[in-house]
Amino acid sequence: MVVRSLDRTRRAGPRAARDGGGHIGPEHAARRLHWDRREIGGGAYDVRILQAWPGDDFVAAYVGDGTSYAEVPVSDGAIHVPAGGQPREVLIATSRLTGQNVKRAAAGAEGPALDHYSAAAAAAHIRHVADPLVRAATPELLGSVFCDSLEVYDADWTPAIFEEFASRRGYEPRPRLYELRSDTRLRTDFRRTLSELYEDNFVKVFQRWAAGHGVPFRIQSYGEPPATMSSYRFADLFEGEGWGWTGTPETRWASSAANIYGRSVVSAEVWTWVHSPSFRATPLDLQGEAHEHFLSGVNQLIGHGWPYSPSDGPGLGWIFYAAGALDDRNPWWPVAAELFGALHRFSWLLRQGTPVRPVKIYVPPSGELNLYRAARKVIPESVPRTIREAGLDFDLVDDDAIAVLDPAEVRLIVVPEDEWPTTGRWLDAVRAAGGTIVSDPATLAETLPPAPIKVPPEVGVVHRRLDDGEVYFVANTGTSVRTITLDRPIEQWSTRAAEPITGQVVTLHPYEAAALFPTTTAQPSHRLAGTAVPVAGPWFVDFGNGSRHVDLPHRWEDELPAYSGSATYTTNLHLPSNTISSYEDRTTRLLLDFGPGEPVAPGTESYLPPNSYRALITPPIGVAAEIWLNHIHCGAIWAPPFRVDITAATRPGVNTLRIVVHNTAANALSADQHLIDAAADVTAKFGHRFDLQHIEHAAGYVSSGLLAVPTVVRQA
Repeated sequence: MVVRSLDRTRRAGPRAARDGGGHIGPEHAARRLHWDRREIGGGAYDVRILQAWPGDDFVAAYVGDGTSYAEVPVSDGAIHVPAGGQPREVLIATSRLTGQNVKRAAAGAEGPALDHYSAAAAAAHIRHVADPLVRAATPELLGSVFCDSLEVYDADWTPAIFEEFASRRGYEPRPRLYELRSDTRLRTDFRRTLSELYEDNFVKVFQRWAAGHGVPFRIQSYGEPPATMSSYRFADLFEGEGWGWTGTPETRWASSAANIYGRSVVSAEVWTWVHSPSFRATPLDLQGEAHEHFLSGVNQLIGHGWPYSPSDGPGLGWIFYAAGALDDRNPWWPVAAELFGALHRFSWLLRQGTPVRPVKIYVPPSGELNLYRAARKVIPESVPRTIREAGLDFDLVDDDAIAVLDPAEVRLIVVPEDEWPTTGRWLDAVRAAGGTIVSDPATLAETLPPAPIKVPPEVGVVHRRLDDGEVYFVANTGTSVRTITLDRPIEQWSTRAAEPITGQVVTLHPYEAAALFPTTTAQPSHRLAGTAVPVAGPWFVDFGNGSRHVDLPHRWEDELPAYSGSATYTTNLHLPSNTISSYEDRTTRLLLDFGPGEPVAPGTESYLPPNSYRALITPPIGVAAEIWLNHIHCGAIWAPPFRVDITAATRPGVNTLRIVVHNTAANALSADQHLIDAAADVTAKFGHRFDLQHIEHAAGYVSSGLLAVPTVVRQA
């Protein structure tokens, strides 16, 4: 896993809608085609060509009856509309600057977004911004040059479009340009031309430039301009964003391209909007969202983010406007190494071998400017959900992808819209090779091949084929315990267990994940035995100002509503000698169990937008804990199952139990007036550039402390 900086390190390269600045003049700025429509009578008209906005360029004018049009002659700076004998309408096309400036520009970096269809514009940006940044960096520390998601809105024009279109499509667009106002073949061809210009004059340009500096070019290639799924192939590293394993998030756009074009690593920007506001996210939130990305085909996490702050800053210091604040200002930071270590091991595992995705979903051409969103519109939500809930996986494919896909290797493909001629010929080859074409989503379930693992609801599976076997990543994405029953023995590896469990039954607690390896050796699984014995206390708590008696459950907000930090709970644990088995024989384990937590109804925090991930559980510890028994560290907990193996530290008689609980920085954020004042001061000086996302909800629904009485459970 990579945790990326949100300031200088992250900006050491070009950044999509952030590309641009004061060095970008009208000749290199993003443009759109503007239409002016006027109804006129039957007489002749001479209309002067006026420049409504600086940078406007007249393109063409047309006159017609609303269905058919003819181009109007232009001379001497005027449009000459001939007499027509009946009411008509005139369409005037103007190339206009989009007016979009660099998104959330730093002070002094303001200026227009650049034209992503122009190699000259890309070269200007490299010369003024990218080159100086790379020269200022330490070369060996540059992992990649990065382009963030494409957010150059409404940019559907470039000055060279007529010549480029004619050479690429084989016909002249100018006489029919008015057809762009409706959904026609010209519109689709026009978008295709823009896609190719984006690939040739932006992606390839930056890839060559990055290669010249000895670093790969990494990109989130979706959005506007109209990047196709296959546009990724001209970069070195493919990245997505967005969670939702049963759907088609941007991560699936990237992971499909990576699989089709042979990239073994595919990354995702994670935690951008996790459990807003900033510092509100818990380790369980981070784990749950990460698993959703793994299930969408990702195997490298780019953590968003690590906001820089001076060590002597007041309050919480400087913060980023978005949610995932990943630094040691979070009180739960002592468990970060275990959390990120677990995610890193899964990342490594998911790079081994090759993904098994027996289903393809065809993405048809579109006349829309945002091709990713167009794909989401034409692919019914039921299609990816049906595939994933059956325990299978899929790739998206487009017309460029089918050129490199062997029809004989495609066993099932879903085609949600009418076939285009080129696609139709390829699909005929799929049928001839014995593949199945599904055009009616309602029949998809009955045509799916059997899955190697039958999964219960809310459990996703990723299947990867190794040189010497198979591996399955499984993750429970819901709040209920789920059980998988297999028809053969497997080794179940958990990131939080030193040894695998072998058997034919896999139990996954809420938001838990595991790696499964088929084996030929069956051994009995561990089971819980006997009665759970509560740790009755008396309990004591210390916030750093002296120990005092406390009753459990103990919620900090009831007495310290603005407190963010840690507290130590202590008690004595009495264990009779007949309950202590030999640690060496490993026949019985003793677990300290805090309980399952309480499910939370979806929508409880109604202010959260749909893309803001949160785990729907109130844990029994708020929000992470480290456990010591007899001064021996037994482990840390932040996610179900909230239990720790204490066997190695136990002794007959009195045992000293110490639990250090850490919460989030959300309570401190809610009381940090300096942030409100600092944001207001920045806005007064530099204008409104950002919002402190949902900061008014920082302390909402927060429960910190030891929220349940733990029990001691025997495991045989």
